[in-house]
Amino acid sequence: MSSRHDWTTTAISTDILRGALDLERTERGMLPHRLPARARRQIPDDQLAMAASQPSGVRLAFRTRATAVELDVVATKRVYPGAPPRPDGVYELLVDGRPTARTSAPDGDTLTVDLASMTSRTRPGPVETLRFIDLPDEEKDVEIWLPHDETTLLVALRTDAPLQSPRPSGRPVWLHHGSSISHGSNATVPTGTWPALAARLGEAELINLGFSGSALLDPFTARAMRDTPADLVSVKIGINLVNADLMRLRAFGPAVHGFLDTIREGHPTAPLLVVSPICCPIHETTPGPCAPDYSAMSEGRLRFVAMGDPAESAAGKLTLTVIRDQLARIVAERAATDPHLHYLDGLDLYGESDHAELPLPDDLHPDPATHRLIAERFARLAFAHDGPFTPRTP
Repeated sequence: MSSRHDWTTTAISTDILRGALDLERTERGMLPHRLPARARRQIPDDQLAMAASQPSGVRLAFRTRATAVELDVVATKRVYPGAPPRPDGVYELLVDGRPTARTSAPDGDTLTVDLASMTSRTRPGPVETLRFIDLPDEEKDVEIWLPHDETTLLVALRTDAPLQSPRPSGRPVWLHHGSSISHGSNATVPTGTWPALAARLGEAELINLGFSGSALLDPFTARAMRDTPADLVSVKIGINLVNADLMRLRAFGPAVHGFLDTIREGHPTAPLLVVSPICCPIHETTPGPCAPDYSAMSEGRLRFVAMGDPAESAAGKLTLTVIRDQLARIVAERAATDPHLHYLDGLDLYGESDHAELPLPDDLHPDPATHRLIAERFARLAFAHDGPFTPRTP
């Protein structure tokens, strides 16, 4: 720790944390979660447990005159043997809403995941100190966005002037659930995920429940959404159900209805937007499961392939084309008695022609430019031009 400043240490609490549904006290620090403890006790696999602990959209927020900020963290570095090394997660500092500085924790715990067996092991690592200096010497709103794809223990927060909780922004709270695309896969910075970008364009406060590999219509996720205060709600459904080969057509419709019914218990009149999958050629007409392309991994590239047979869709296996048709039908039927329910075709966010211009680098996830494209289109379709999230005049 630097000795050049007269530091004030502030306890890390929910008073200065945004975008998390729970803050767990551990022996080493405070761990933000994007699912509450009750839901986490019902998680059936390590994939979702890891995704829910990765703080996509989670940020520390406070008001201060401080010119220097230090944050002690323990980051979890993921290693996939045979796959290209993952870049360090990025911490972004925003001052009065403007990105001002970025840094990373070069070391931390190491989580090694075997993609073939889906087993993992963890090696403990050190606490790292992140420093942000030369901030304006005036009262300002400061946010530190945590890495969207790197589990982060928050150990200590120090500033060279006292801080206080941020003032209410007055913006609507947008609660969003989706897959790894919503989580932010292949985005390079936490404010560069499409939900974060869309929230900025739509002037909304984001709670991002995008879970890599885990948008699977889980009832505990629906209950978490039901119990989370929000003004605007969206669910992006489809790609994980296909690439996990989780269910058949017979189960899909009732599961969607049940998920939406549960959300409506807590948000009976909030605008609720159902978003279908963006274009993903490997799964448009080919069912799952999806698997890494090991031949590409041997060349140092990460790609995915669909393992199903298109003929299997006749027996009820799901494809993205089938899911879009079913979601459009379900929303149209429910909207007859729910005027606040809306549908957005994912192909309007990223379609076949977009794929020709901006292909998915690993055949499954968008690159940073495509995250921005999706965000801009979502903001235009949902937040503007009399979209479902546009405030209505009484």
